[in-house]
Amino acid sequence: MDTSRSDNTPPPGEGGRPLDGIRVLDFTRVLAGPYCTALLADLGADVIKVEPPQGDDYRHVGPFHAGGQSVLFETVNRGKRSIVLDLAQPSDRDLAVSLARGADVVVENFRPGVAGKLGIGAAALQALNPALVYASISGFGQEGARARRPAYDIVVQALSGIMAVTGEPDGQATLIGESIGDVTAGLFGSWAILAALVERARTGKGRQIDVSMFDSMLALQPIIVGRCLASGEAPMRVGNRHALSAPFGAFRASDGDYVLAVLNNKLFHALADLIGQPDLKSDPRFADDPLRLANETALRARIEDWSGALTVEAAVAALVDAGIPAAAVQNTAEALAAAAADGRPVTQRVEHPQLGPMDVPEQPARFSGASRGGLSAAPALGEHAAEIAAAPHAAWRSMS
Repeated sequence: MDTSRSDNTPPPGEGGRPLDGIRVLDFTRVLAGPYCTALLADLGADVIKVEPPQGDDYRHVGPFHAGGQSVLFETVNRGKRSIVLDLAQPSDRDLAVSLARGADVVVENFRPGVAGKLGIGAAALQALNPALVYASISGFGQEGARARRPAYDIVVQALSGIMAVTGEPDGQATLIGESIGDVTAGLFGSWAILAALVERARTGKGRQIDVSMFDSMLALQPIIVGRCLASGEAPMRVGNRHALSAPFGAFRASDGDYVLAVLNNKLFHALADLIGQPDLKSDPRFADDPLRLANETALRARIEDWSGALTVEAAVAALVDAGIPAAAVQNTAEALAAAAADGRPVTQRVEHPQLGPMDVPEQPARFSGASRGGLSAAPALGEHAAEIAAAPHAAWRSMS
């Protein structure tokens, strides 16, 4: 069995990664759990993905590459190995348990209670491996009145308040354009796992971690939640404006929209001079941030009188030159191209056995002395079954 890491991944001390040698047994599917373990794989963890005979649901969700592989599956399962196990079968369950004996981390996102019924719950596995960090990701947590309620991203966005503050004031509550509930739970899951691994280094004991998509979405809104707790009133949507400051939001130029952010008088005075309207500095309606917010409509008209005669590019260039935070509203392709042009790409190139070279996302943190990229593409269903099943006690890759 090949026990080496990727040819492009140097050993520790030679550009190795922070999680080299950490072994993750991944029972997750779709998005929140796979995103969590993809972040760990990006940092060098050896992730064995356990899939049912039909594979992760995301293998069957489009869009698809020309070769029939799911773009979504490839994106969040980079750098992992795959084995197919039917956990309802005793022999397959025994193999999963054997793998857990040698793992540092187990991650699952079954409905609460299902992992225990399958014999791979935290209690059973930590009894065999007390140092195991065991993370469960679910919609509403492992306990509570809603624990067994089905949850998809749209449900969590609706219930967490994020939709209520997104969109135009007189329009419908609006979904955020990414599956933010899943992604946030995966991100907090990886964060919690790393914290538990640090603690284990001190105590020698693992932890059970319970991550809820709903809880995670509330935690992602510190400003919104803080305002609600302080005032007792739920903040509502304000469209492309800041709820507390002005001018702060999206504005019109001759060929599209740009954003600017003015949070203090110094910036406001610089803006007034730039747009050729120095009288704004002495206008009592705009003397401070609360007054500017109260008179935002009149202030917006004055700003757009200036920018409406300019292209987005020209308006933003002038604002940035004056030291005022501003930017064009870019699409995703433009944002990715800009990151690459800055020399800080947020993707990595992987070599797919059928599709050839392709780009997939990579976690954004940069660690001094550690390489980036160099991981394998997402695995084919059961691609590594033979090497893993042949010797489950030795299936985990070494650090070198």
